[in-house]
Amino acid sequence: MHRTHTCGELTIKDLGVEVTLSGWVAKSRDLGGMTFIDLRDRYGITQLVFNMDDNEQLCAEGRKLGREFVIKITGKVIERSSKNLKIPTGEIEIKVSKLEILNAAKTVPFLIEDETDGGDDLRMKYRYLDLRRAIVRKNMELRHKMAHETRNYLSNHKFIEVETPVLIKSTPEGARDFVVPSRMNPGEFYALPQSPQTFKQLLMVSGFDRYFQIVKCFRDEDLRADRQPEFTQIDCEMSFVEQEDILNMFEGLFKHLFKSIKGIDIAEVPRMTYADAMKYYGSDKPDIRFDMKFVELNDIVKGKDFKVFDDAELVVGICAKGCAPYTRKQVDELTDFVKKPQIGATGLVYCRYNEDGTIKSSVDKFYLEEELQKWVNAFGAEKGDLILILAGKTDKTRKALNELRLEMGNRLGFRNKDTFAPLWVLDFPLLEFDEESGRWHAMHHPFTSPKPEDIALLETDPGAVRANAYDMVLNGTEIGGGSIRIHNKELQSLMFKHLGFSTEEAHKQFGFLMDAFEFGAPPHGGIAFGFDRLCSLFAGLDTIRDVIAFPKNNSGRDVMIDSPSTIALEQLDELKIKTTV
Repeated sequence: MHRTHTCGELTIKDLGVEVTLSGWVAKSRDLGGMTFIDLRDRYGITQLVFNMDDNEQLCAEGRKLGREFVIKITGKVIERSSKNLKIPTGEIEIKVSKLEILNAAKTVPFLIEDETDGGDDLRMKYRYLDLRRAIVRKNMELRHKMAHETRNYLSNHKFIEVETPVLIKSTPEGARDFVVPSRMNPGEFYALPQSPQTFKQLLMVSGFDRYFQIVKCFRDEDLRADRQPEFTQIDCEMSFVEQEDILNMFEGLFKHLFKSIKGIDIAEVPRMTYADAMKYYGSDKPDIRFDMKFVELNDIVKGKDFKVFDDAELVVGICAKGCAPYTRKQVDELTDFVKKPQIGATGLVYCRYNEDGTIKSSVDKFYLEEELQKWVNAFGAEKGDLILILAGKTDKTRKALNELRLEMGNRLGFRNKDTFAPLWVLDFPLLEFDEESGRWHAMHHPFTSPKPEDIALLETDPGAVRANAYDMVLNGTEIGGGSIRIHNKELQSLMFKHLGFSTEEAHKQFGFLMDAFEFGAPPHGGIAFGFDRLCSLFAGLDTIRDVIAFPKNNSGRDVMIDSPSTIALEQLDELKIKTTV
């Protein structure tokens, strides 16, 4: 046996026991007559002691051990004279009687410790070493527990886990597909699935009733902290349900995960319409850990010869509690923040409600104090508060103010990672108009059902049609979304028509689904949770890369295995592919 115990389980109760341990050398301390080694495996660290007085040759061998050597030792559990109560094994050590080097190691490029000296790029290149760090391994253990508890909950609610194909048909909606050439069908290509959407609907047509899958999905899109080219979803679908059934079932999953993984009881999840989310937060994924709702000011600020407000489609602001004492430098920083190109505001107006009751603004030239008092009243501001106002086109201004609100939330310490504020956002628009292509696109996907009472508006006012769609938001991050699906061919054909598909195009792309609907499709709906995002939020991390064992960098590259890479000309010839790069 290479080990009788792991490096994380021996305690004071095991004194005198002869044990065999195997693992990696984490640290070595040579104190002359004695050498101490920290031996590490997945389960923890155990201290080894080599004593010159007991065995000079063995102690000399112990001194030669380098960091990350893989060794096997045999020895007796003894009590430590200098205990470390911060770790489970900290009261004991192993008095080594036998040492075997299983594998030597080169000098590692960075310290295999929680506080490492390795940068992101270096740790990505040597990810297999980075994964030895306890802090990274804990993220993988959390991910495992999340998957395990997800399967437990869904299995207990009669869901069946079904695998769907990875090589599928390319479709024109959503992000770009990753495509795979077919050697047996020259000139034709598979696509990797952006989601199993059509397959899970077909499973409902098949009578499976409740399906789930923890599944890999692929999207060829620009990357950021919460995006990877390949990612994992908790994908689910149910038959004979309405929206309320879906919300209740998966709110239950959400609560189960928090209770079983973090020991937190989540109360009933609040609900908000898309229209209110945009009006009061400027985002369809509002962070409701703090208030600071938008207040619209058009009715009380226009007509005072201040051109910025008079010409604006929307004048809107937020109230930052206790920020009236902000210095000119701090306010200038906020102005520079909203004027960043990625935010796009042209300027910032502020109004201080001072502790002495006076009101001062950056536009005192245009507004008397009694007029500014109306601003204060509109926000429900208290003495010591700072009002921050933006103006311009409605959508752009709301987006910019959302960014400013989140920035103030950060500055004021309101966005605590240990506080969790979930939210359902409902009643999304079914369609959104794309100026570049000059046509309507599905906000979610083309199989989303419109609200029955809004179907007539498809012909007269497509932008006003609401979808039977819903998103789960946690701390300002969308972690899941879904909808009640269209389940009859006539309505699906009407939807394709409004999305600009000809009958021939619709049949070529989705004919298999349309045909299936003619064989008795039940009413159905579902949801998909971003599993990586959910895990990163549970772990209190800023990026999903840290909960993925072997992630890609921001250029979509795996720098460890150097992928993507070129392939041999013979392979290209076999696939009938020519490159023109």
